[in-house]
Amino acid sequence: MEIFVVLAAVVGIAGGYFGANTITKRKAGIASEEANKKLDKANKEADRIILDAKKNAADITEEVKKEESRRRKDLREAEERLLSREESFVKKIEEIDKRSEKLRSNEDELEKLKDEVRAIRSKAQEKLEKIAKLSKSEAADKLMSMTEKDIKKDLDGLVVKLQRAAMEDAEEKAQLVITQAMERMSSDVTTEKTVTAVKLTDDEMKGRIIGKEGRNIQAIQRATGVDILVDDTPGMVILSSFDPIRRQVARVTMEMLMKDGRIHPGRIEEVVDKAQKQIDKDIDHAGEDAVREVGVVGLVPKEMMRLLGELKFRTSYGQNVLKHSTEMAHIAAVIAEEIGVDVKTVKVAALLHDVGKALTHKIEGKHHHISAETARKYGMDEKIVHAIEAHHDDIEATTPEALVVRVVDALSAARPGARNISAENFAERMRELENIANSFSGIEKSYAISAGREVRVMVRPEKIDDLSAIKLAREIANKIESTMQYPGTIKVNVIRETRATEYAK
Repeated sequence: MEIFVVLAAVVGIAGGYFGANTITKRKAGIASEEANKKLDKANKEADRIILDAKKNAADITEEVKKEESRRRKDLREAEERLLSREESFVKKIEEIDKRSEKLRSNEDELEKLKDEVRAIRSKAQEKLEKIAKLSKSEAADKLMSMTEKDIKKDLDGLVVKLQRAAMEDAEEKAQLVITQAMERMSSDVTTEKTVTAVKLTDDEMKGRIIGKEGRNIQAIQRATGVDILVDDTPGMVILSSFDPIRRQVARVTMEMLMKDGRIHPGRIEEVVDKAQKQIDKDIDHAGEDAVREVGVVGLVPKEMMRLLGELKFRTSYGQNVLKHSTEMAHIAAVIAEEIGVDVKTVKVAALLHDVGKALTHKIEGKHHHISAETARKYGMDEKIVHAIEAHHDDIEATTPEALVVRVVDALSAARPGARNISAENFAERMRELENIANSFSGIEKSYAISAGREVRVMVRPEKIDDLSAIKLAREIANKIESTMQYPGTIKVNVIRETRATEYAK
């Protein structure tokens, strides 16, 4: 039984082996067939790629041949062009050689002609020297002298022409600058002529100010140094003093006493001291404000600022001197900037030009000299000192800054309305000046110009000679001084001109 089982197992194993072998062979045959198919396909694909590569190689070879043919053609054309240019250059070189040869021959001819010209000139020069009896150097000097005279004459004429044109342009430009400056800085600078009248609150106040046996009024006069005039004028008391500061202290004292109502010698001394401190403070503030307004902070010494502040209480022909000075500084700055001079120097000089008026009751002399000496005393720059001192005609202005200050002073002081002069009064003053000049014999015409600062008188030359013209100017000036009231000075300019006229018929 076991043998059968073993045999069955052997048979099974043998059958499985032969079956598996058969299946394996079948699979191997299928795989071999598929591999052969793929190999054939690959061979065909390779053949196709090789054919395509051969075709592309043939195309590239053909394109290379065409490109080579085109380049050879271009090279042949370039060679032909080069040959043509070479032939052209050769021809040009030949032409240049011919021209050079011709120029050399011409140069030889020119050199011969030059020698002939030199010989002719030498002979002509010898003949001219014999005729003129002058050597070459002497003739050259004489010719140069004649040419110099002719040129100098022409230049003189040109200079005169340019000077006239410049004067015309300068006058027009100056008028424009001055009017623009006045327009920008026009302001009301007039105040009361003097601050001497004090209005009383009632009629009884006059008696209280006088006091018993005049004790109060005497106490006020002693404390302030001001004369008090009590007359029959109702409701008014007149204060009189050459010192404007004292007069201002007295005015403030009177107003404070009348407001307080207590008027007796002890109270008066207290009020005067209080008024003095108030005025001192006002003076300091006025000077500082003026310096700050003009824009020259740090350039004006403290002592000069104090004097400047005192001008707040000083008037000249009704024109407040401090406002006149600040107005001048502004106008002078505009003009200085336009004409290109030192603006700071002009500003400071214009602002301080009248500080001497604050000292005229203490120091003898003209105010512009006092102003200059005071500025020099406090170490101010000499250019500023000169501009201050030369703002009136008795000192010659030697710098542009001084001239600007002088011109602006005349503008600010003499324009209509600046010194309580209306337009009608201004025109009347101008007419009066002309009438005074015309009242003398031998006068042809007279003109009041420069806002009444100058009278220009044209005389008849056949009636007035040169010496008489000098005498006439002095006589007109004397008559103006004796018959008119005016600020500053008036220049009398007598002009005598002789003209000869004839007609060709």
